[in-house]
Amino acid sequence: MCFYIASFALPWLLPLANIVLMVLSAVLIVDIILLYAGSIRLRAERVTTKMLSLGDANTIAIFITNYGGLKTEMDLYDELPYQLQRRNFHFKEYLGAGETKEIRYEIRPLKRGEYHFGFLNAITSTTLGLSARRLQLAQPQMIPVYPSVIQMKKFELLAFARISNFEGVKKLRRIGHSYEFEQIKSYVQGDDIRSINWKATSRRNSLMVNQYEDERSQQVYTIIDKSRSMHMPFNGLSLLDYSINTSLVISNIALKKYDKAGLITFSHSIGSTLKAESSELQLKKILNALYYEKPQSHEANYDLLYRAVKNIIRSRSLIFLYLNFESSYAMERALPVLQKINQLHLLVVMIFENTELIEYSRKKVEYVSDIYAQTIAQQLLNEKKQIASRLRKYGIQVILSRPEDLSINTVNKYLELKARSLI
Repeated sequence: MCFYIASFALPWLLPLANIVLMVLSAVLIVDIILLYAGSIRLRAERVTTKMLSLGDANTIAIFITNYGGLKTEMDLYDELPYQLQRRNFHFKEYLGAGETKEIRYEIRPLKRGEYHFGFLNAITSTTLGLSARRLQLAQPQMIPVYPSVIQMKKFELLAFARISNFEGVKKLRRIGHSYEFEQIKSYVQGDDIRSINWKATSRRNSLMVNQYEDERSQQVYTIIDKSRSMHMPFNGLSLLDYSINTSLVISNIALKKYDKAGLITFSHSIGSTLKAESSELQLKKILNALYYEKPQSHEANYDLLYRAVKNIIRSRSLIFLYLNFESSYAMERALPVLQKINQLHLLVVMIFENTELIEYSRKKVEYVSDIYAQTIAQQLLNEKKQIASRLRKYGIQVILSRPEDLSINTVNKYLELKARSLI
């Protein structure tokens, strides 16, 4: 173009401009032929797990191979599910002839349900770079997002590890023991002297003690409030989703401890109900039930919950109840029902701390209005603590937990109650 413009002032440049145009046209034609004549042949595969975990970083791998005979430069655009809201997601790669590359990226789904991946679009060009071609690779696929299986496996490992250098899960000293005999072992410092087996000691001429294991086949229920008070989001996940993830974690650990796990969800009506069982399929039933749970916009009906508990849970059980009291009035309204349930079963009420209020109350004050706002935040935080104290006053076990610490606190409470033989 510059040559043609200059040729108006310098006519002798016109032939040179025509020669340059013909050369560029020839190179462009060659570039197009190389792109479309099979010199660049790509194949790609998107590899992931059968299901994605809610709220966790899930790894997606893409394997792409160049079966052609030329090196290619490409921009890869993966069509992600609409739930992720990521529109300009791409990678720039160089792929030699016969070369295979693995590309990994992570996604963090924040809602349960079906996630539909589209095509993997490759915008390819040769080293000449004069033209580009779009190829659609890696066929569309649907991957469901279930409650966090990643967290379930993680806490299973921590809860059953014999070493104590993991952060989070506490190793608790057993107070007394349960009634299920496991084995006779040599005495070591710290063992309960009341467990000494004197007959075995006389035979071995060294101190021997009876070792007991946790009682098995106890019922552990998780009850989830899915009313509007559980809609509050923290770090992208609602309180309901935090409760669902934790329910899967504690149900898995209970089953691994040979206890029976069950599930009840409720709001203005009773949702999913699974009687406590210890069968091999029970965890899958719980996982599928939690997958289909939806938040409700109604108030929780605690009287209905009490009738359901009385009809479904026939024998004394450990109950983890996940709910969210934002005011003392809401707690007082539910307190009579919680007391009745606690008389029949061992009830543990899980209440959420408002982490955003905690962070706001610690911010540096700049204006007078900030003082008033922080004072109100402190009052709301103190009210949460008062709610927990009032429930404990009536003999109800309470965990006031940050949403992100809910799983670890629930596991610790379960192990503590098992160690103390309270269930």
